[in-house]
Amino acid sequence: MFIEPNLTGERRGWIEVICGSMFSGKTEELIRRLKRVKIANLKVEIFKPAIDTRYDEERIVSHDENKIMSTPIENSRSILMYAQDVDVVGIDEAQFFDDQITYVCEQLALKGIRVIVAGLDMDYMGRPFGQMPNLLAIADYISKLHAICVKCGNIANVSYRKTSATSQVLLGEKDIYEPRCRVCAHLENPG
Repeated sequence: MFIEPNLTGERRGWIEVICGSMFSGKTEELIRRLKRVKIANLKVEIFKPAIDTRYDEERIVSHDENKIMSTPIENSRSILMYAQDVDVVGIDEAQFFDDQITYVCEQLALKGIRVIVAGLDMDYMGRPFGQMPNLLAIADYISKLHAICVKCGNIANVSYRKTSATSQVLLGEKDIYEPRCRVCAHLENPG
């Protein structure tokens, strides 16, 4: 069956989600995609939650210290105000955004904008994290990345928390978290 190409010049938007555990390369992949978009001279806006100040207040920074400028925001709806007349929107740490992030991404895609979102799909207990399940449900493309388990060397999909803190959101790096496979995470925390 032949499908007639869209010759009206109308842009088609879509949503890409990059997910996985901590230390799996999600932010690195987001930065890589966004840098390629910039090379193509497309208009880009990049956002991160204002709560995430681990490496930098304004830049998105990967564990390998790759970085790209972004706009820190308090709530996801403000993305719609900043993302006027752009081709691509990048969003990091989507699990920290409010329940409007899915709506915002959908609205951007409907306007013909390519939306690239990165975030943790599970919290330290292996439960779905924030709005990530909803973003995964509406995504056109999904990339699930894995780290390497520090205990056994298998692929890791758990952001194992090395402290006894129980709040779902606890910002930290290698001092608080390490990548583990399901089995090694369960061996030390069978609950």
